[in-house]
Amino acid sequence: MMSRIGDHHGVNVAVVGATGAVGEEMRRLLLERRFPVHQLRFLASPRSAGRTIPFGDREIVVEALEASSFAGVQLALFSAGATVSREWGPRAVAAGALVVDNSSAFRMDPGTTLIVPEINGHRVPPPPALIANPNCSTIQMVMALAPLHRQFGLSRVIVATYQSTSGAGRQAMNELDSGTRGFLAGDEPAPEKFPRPIAFNLVPQVDEFDRLDYTKEEWKMVDETRKILELPDLPVTATCVRVPVHRGHSEVVWARFDRPVDVAGARAALTAFPGVVVEDDPGAKRFPTPRSASGLDPVFVGRLRIDPTDEKALVFWVVADNLLKGAALNAIQIAEAVFGGVRQPAS
Repeated sequence: MMSRIGDHHGVNVAVVGATGAVGEEMRRLLLERRFPVHQLRFLASPRSAGRTIPFGDREIVVEALEASSFAGVQLALFSAGATVSREWGPRAVAAGALVVDNSSAFRMDPGTTLIVPEINGHRVPPPPALIANPNCSTIQMVMALAPLHRQFGLSRVIVATYQSTSGAGRQAMNELDSGTRGFLAGDEPAPEKFPRPIAFNLVPQVDEFDRLDYTKEEWKMVDETRKILELPDLPVTATCVRVPVHRGHSEVVWARFDRPVDVAGARAALTAFPGVVVEDDPGAKRFPTPRSASGLDPVFVGRLRIDPTDEKALVFWVVADNLLKGAALNAIQIAEAVFGGVRQPAS
């Protein structure tokens, strides 16, 4: 049963996967950004059904997904994994909702838009429709690449990621904690969420291995970057690494352009782009880190420098909170673009 939150001019919203790490951020952002919610429904797996979750001054009971879950829903925010999205996303659209799906289920479907509002928000379809939210690592990279592409003309990308454990969910974060305690005590538990122990370690495998011995995560960065930037033949090579960090993904990007690049011009293009903050002062040791970016909305860029062997190539460092711009925030921004524009955070 949907809980009434605001007046009748608002939007009937369902959050699927409301009890997960990204679902928690979606709930918070709906409240803090004053999204015009009229009625609200929290949906999750049967094991979570019956829980109550606070939303402002209300308590909302979590419901299990069922055939009637999307009756009257205008906006359905999905963050419950690809299997759930494939089954229930089309049903929500058939019931009349705009679905913003955070899973990989529909991203490369030719008929589904893959949206980062600052870059291709003009492609957001009217409801009912299904919109795919890109992969977290892809979002922060293209947020930096898009203004540079407009300025210099992008021709090639090589990226290495340093991805936090929260990208694999709450259990993965807990595994980092338990593994750290166990390692220090000399009794480290066997890893469950990762192929190797994550505490005090780096694991060069994110998702399963796929074609040409690249992982699915690495191919996501290739394919999604091409789709979002509308550069279907762009050469992209990615290596994705899991690191012992709770929250916040980091990337080293080598990008080559059609024209010679200058750092001042690149910095200016990035600074002017909505949602990007440049923190780049080597002399003052000023650069972003996952800890400094955690809990913040922007994508942070630093360590801007020309490749000394190639005047057309730029190297830079990109950091963002993977649960916010990499997931929940991007989804909420898509919803804001459809249902009345961006709202400022509550003071």
